[in-house]
Amino acid sequence: MKVKSSLLWGAAAAAVLLAAVAGFVLGRYYIDNKKANFSKDYVLYVYPDMTPEQIADSLQTGAGTVRPKSVLRAFDKVDLKANMKPGRYVVAPSSTSIYVARMIAFGWQTPQNMTLSGTLRNKGTIARKIGVQMMADSAEVSDALNDKEFLAQYGFTPEDVFGMILPDTYEMYWTASVKEIFDRFKKEYDAFWTPERLAKADAQGLTRKEVSIMASIVSGETRKEFEYPVIAGVYLNRHKTGMKLQADPTICFIYDYKLNRVLKKHLTVDSPYNTYKYVGLPPAPINTPPKACLDAVLNPDKHGYIYFCASPAFDGTHRFAVTYSEHMKNAREFHKALTARRKAQAAAK
Repeated sequence: MKVKSSLLWGAAAAAVLLAAVAGFVLGRYYIDNKKANFSKDYVLYVYPDMTPEQIADSLQTGAGTVRPKSVLRAFDKVDLKANMKPGRYVVAPSSTSIYVARMIAFGWQTPQNMTLSGTLRNKGTIARKIGVQMMADSAEVSDALNDKEFLAQYGFTPEDVFGMILPDTYEMYWTASVKEIFDRFKKEYDAFWTPERLAKADAQGLTRKEVSIMASIVSGETRKEFEYPVIAGVYLNRHKTGMKLQADPTICFIYDYKLNRVLKKHLTVDSPYNTYKYVGLPPAPINTPPKACLDAVLNPDKHGYIYFCASPAFDGTHRFAVTYSEHMKNAREFHKALTARRKAQAAAK
């Protein structure tokens, strides 16, 4: 009887132990696979050289991991050390440990916006803007912008590559290679040049490249978008009559945009970009013009203006003129206002 009783107790104890083990296993499964484990929204960037422990630390700091050991167990389950995929991953408070682990192991990235905006007038700026937003190294982007063979596949050269890159916001994966980034630039460039726009370029007597060149000059003249079509009209009027464009932005380009002011001595520099010395358009765009500038060249204001100068209001706008005498009157008013302004500034010091 005692033996039977002992066996029953042993069986009961074993059953309790098995139930406890099962409960423990099921509990862990539930915690790792079903229970939300983060307290904040977080964008996790996983770099190629990161370890699972570093990723877990990043989650702890950024996403506020509730149960850190659950994350490490999930990482082990998917063998994250061997299967980790670099990328940009969005972690929500509702995310479970296993979902985040699988997301990184299988590369379930969330695209991000790569924005190119502002003044883009040298390749270094473009490379840096891409480099700070994407995994691609800015030095690699810079090399691509100067690589003849690489750019030839897109129909561009290091000299005219500004024309291919349209300032915009591009939705892309953070891990996109330099080639994938340039593929996207070319795709958007081709999409911009619709049959309607090509017809308008032809009506102006310009090629796509020449539109980009003219638009880059317009972009260099003003930051006021409402002035784009007026200034485009001025330069088109000069161009069509065979007049030198005499565009200050082209002089600034020659001097790598290091001039505080364009002076007469700068106008004699011998460069194909010197529009004071040579008739016609310069060889290539002098910056990356926004789409609004391109459209302004394709849809310019129709007027008789040949000249323009800065407004004496110093508000970034310009005064336009048909005749040279009218232009000189505007210029004198500007210089008079400029002299008065400088005197006032000096007196205030």
